[in-house]
Amino acid sequence: MNTSKRQRRWWPRSVRARAALAAALTAAVVLSGIGWWVHREIYRQSLSVAHKKAANDLWTLAEQLREGHVPGRAGAVTFEIVATGRRTAVASGGGMEAFDPKAPHVLPAPSGRTGETILEGYAYRPMRIPDRADYQVERGRDNLAGRTFTVLYRDVSARHLSREQADALGVRPDATLRVHVVLVPDTAEEIATAIDDLVLRAGLAGLVLIGAVAYFTVRIALRPVEAVRRFTASVTDPSERVSVPATAHEITALADTINDTLQRLDHAAAQQRRFVADAAHELRSPLTTLLTSLEVALAYPERTDWTTTATTAARQTRRLQRLAEDLLLLARLDTGAPTADPETVDMSALTSEVTEHHPLGARKVAVACDNTGPAHVRGNRDQLERLLRNLLDNAARHAAHRIQVTVRNEDEQVVVTVDDDGPGVPAEDAERIFERFVRLDDARSRDQGGTGLGLAIARDLAERHAGTLSLVPRTLGACFELRLPEAPAPDDEPGKDQPSSGGDAVDARTTSSVASSM
Repeated sequence: MNTSKRQRRWWPRSVRARAALAAALTAAVVLSGIGWWVHREIYRQSLSVAHKKAANDLWTLAEQLREGHVPGRAGAVTFEIVATGRRTAVASGGGMEAFDPKAPHVLPAPSGRTGETILEGYAYRPMRIPDRADYQVERGRDNLAGRTFTVLYRDVSARHLSREQADALGVRPDATLRVHVVLVPDTAEEIATAIDDLVLRAGLAGLVLIGAVAYFTVRIALRPVEAVRRFTASVTDPSERVSVPATAHEITALADTINDTLQRLDHAAAQQRRFVADAAHELRSPLTTLLTSLEVALAYPERTDWTTTATTAARQTRRLQRLAEDLLLLARLDTGAPTADPETVDMSALTSEVTEHHPLGARKVAVACDNTGPAHVRGNRDQLERLLRNLLDNAARHAAHRIQVTVRNEDEQVVVTVDDDGPGVPAEDAERIFERFVRLDDARSRDQGGTGLGLAIARDLAERHAGTLSLVPRTLGACFELRLPEAPAPDDEPGKDQPSSGGDAVDARTTSSVASSM
């Protein structure tokens, strides 16, 4: 860990410094590439100019020989003239005269034509000037000895010279003179070096400027972010909102996102406050009834019907128990934890089991279950059973005489409908009944009214199983429709869950009628 921290210590933490450093590094890479390209291009063009000048000098020297004039040593042209049959140079100049005239000539003899290239009437090839101990620097030029240069040459016949000139040079009239002109790239290198120095200074100044501009630009751009951060850090009420900048850029999107988050937090806080208030109200009602009945019984024990008092206390205690269980289940659902141990569940068999053993309380209601065969879904069996029981509890409280439960497969979905012949639900309350602690007025007037959490829990459980729960519009009664994704049947599933032949047998097995016992 310490080693990692030391390795990252050189990298700045500030966003402004990081942006400036990144911009400077990027600019350094780009400018280095541009400088390399400029260096090569300047050197190439300068060398091209020197090449053309050397070609012109070679042409001039050849013309002088044709006119019978031997070029002198003075001048800026680096040349050497050699002839067949001679081991020493006929003439040289421009620095070549620094070699000993009595020694063999520096450049190859006319017979060495290997690798030569013909271009614009003259030939050239790279040649290495041999080392000579007596060669000295001339006119500030770097020592040519031991270096390789491009040499341009042209052959001229000695017949253009007069006999006196030929005898003075020691060549025969029928000899061939080869004129060599050395292309010395010193000027091109000096120009390229000067350009390199200029580009380097301009590049360093540009890097400093780019880094500074990037630093201050990011600093100015981050001012709204800093303002948003300070405001967010000081928020104590979720109803507050961040000021959205007028310009439509990333900061605006950030402010909108923070406002949306604050709005969701405000909604969640309001929902939590409403939930706590409703829970307190629902808990207070049975507690008040229970406490009142017990206080009256204790105040007048001789006139108290203890059986009735105990029955009332038990009923209110059961109501408190159901409410506590529902609240705990909602708390677990609100955490958003994934469904534990999903398995393949046959909704036809589960629905038949739930309807057959469901307690209908103190009301005479017939429950019929109809299915067309196995209907498999993936999920938690206990939660799916709780979902069905909540739907049956709600139907039992509102049904007049019967409840019809149907299970079928439709469009790769398992559809479960719970239909009762009760008073129904007004269209404007079709969605409100799925909210927590919402009970319609007629339900509140009944002693067996629920806690107002059953349908909310049922919808949450349906959504946790990737399904939907909705109220189907009906003229009479209420019909709740549960849709769950269909799952493939397990390989080891026996055929025992197939429906019985004949609908009457199914209804007889799953229909129950319970009379009031109170």
